[in-house]
Amino acid sequence: MALMPKRVKFRKEMRRTRDRKATKANYVAYGDYGLQALEGCWLTARQLEAGRIAAQHYLKRQGKVFIRVFPDKPVSKKPLETRMGKGKAEVDYWAARVRPGTMLYEIAGVTETVSRETMVRVAMKMPIRCRFVGRRVSV
Repeated sequence: MALMPKRVKFRKEMRRTRDRKATKANYVAYGDYGLQALEGCWLTARQLEAGRIAAQHYLKRQGKVFIRVFPDKPVSKKPLETRMGKGKAEVDYWAARVRPGTMLYEIAGVTETVSRETMVRVAMKMPIRCRFVGRRVSV
């Protein structure tokens, strides 16, 4: 089941720009290793679900996968061969706003080699460049 909000205040949103780097959710918080976005995009709920399934298939019920982004932006699209006008189109899919530096997924409870292999498989499902990062040790 793809992620989407249970309720929203407004059904349709305007398309906004996403030009700055992430200042929040840009470090490993819950797991030991993470997958960090190097570019900005709108990640669809289907792409997030594909990444989650790829991670869980490879991990075979060991470790825990955290998804750090949530698709809360409704994206509307007019059907093909439709004339202009007649109002804004219906919601086509839900997307998560991703800025460069945002942590997408995290993994806990497995070794570095296993988590690196898992994140390589997850990164293949993403439409942007990503990198594997570890937790910073605070002094």
